[in-house]
Amino acid sequence: MSTIRCDATLFTIGSWTLLRLPKSAGAQLPSRGMTMVEGTINNARFHAPLEPDGKGSHWFRVDDTLRAAAGADAGDTVTLVMEPATEWPEPAVPADVKNALVAVPHAYALWMTITPKARWDWIRWIRATNQPDTRRRRIEVACSKLQAGARRPCCFNRNLCTEPYVSHNGVLREPTQPTI
Repeated sequence: MSTIRCDATLFTIGSWTLLRLPKSAGAQLPSRGMTMVEGTINNARFHAPLEPDGKGSHWFRVDDTLRAAAGADAGDTVTLVMEPATEWPEPAVPADVKNALVAVPHAYALWMTITPKARWDWIRWIRATNQPDTRRRRIEVACSKLQAGARRPCCFNRNLCTEPYVSHNGVLREPTQPTI
């Protein structure tokens, strides 16, 4: 796959700074779902998962370290150069998920054999809710399905935004309006 080059403007939703790819850049990615990429923002290196925005493109959170290295802040337009990554890093496993998996040895054993990309899918599916009861049920279902041999969550639309802090009904929220 060829290198994707574009300009994009950093923006905020709540306390997060995000970068949304233009649709033309998102269309060049190998998947409408989460895609791992590596590249540069204003020549500052990064390796990150691009989350679907629920509207046909992708976004990712730009942390303080990357913003400082890129010399950019919310409202600034940056130059993005990236390509799909060949390796998926291990996702951070939330403590409640890890504790539940460890309590079901057969589920944990399968968890350890699936790909990092599959683990990302399970975590995305579990976190895609604001409701604590729903999250608990999803963790229970995940352990049950893993114990039964399922390697990925079923009935999960990978093309929707699954980060509840910045999305609503699977669609990335609009940028926070600056206060005057």
